[in-house]
Amino acid sequence: MKEIKHENFQENAFEMIGKDWLLITAEKDGKVNTMTASWGGVGVLWNKKVAYIFIRPQRYTKEFVDFSDRLSVCVLPNSYRKELSYLGNVSGKDEDKISNANLKVQKYEDVPYFDEARLTLICRKLYAQDLKEEYFIEKDIIDKWYPQKSNGRNII
Repeated sequence: MKEIKHENFQENAFEMIGKDWLLITAEKDGKVNTMTASWGGVGVLWNKKVAYIFIRPQRYTKEFVDFSDRLSVCVLPNSYRKELSYLGNVSGKDEDKISNANLKVQKYEDVPYFDEARLTLICRKLYAQDLKEEYFIEKDIIDKWYPQKSNGRNII
């Protein structure tokens, strides 16, 4: 993995997250799990360069992210679209989806990431909070995106 400094980060966050998609990956008790995500962001908060993600409570990967202090956010090349779709639709609780997607797990300072990634952010969690219905200003977001009231958690 080639390391780049934050100030040299040149990605278009809207494309990277909303179009290319992300793999959120963490480890718990020696097992690695990942999920595909298309919601999140990167920026500056508390005078730190940050990434933020959202994970619904029913996602198996949430257990891993909650357990670990660190995680990776990977962007794979567009040629991995089929694998990204699979990793977003199948639970690692039910099968070894990482092996089934033929991805190779590497570690950077004990944080799992994918060798195939064109970009990897190694993240340390700073903050986590469940999304609460009463704090939504636009109430139609709840009906559209959280019909089962499983609002998820924001992790910075």
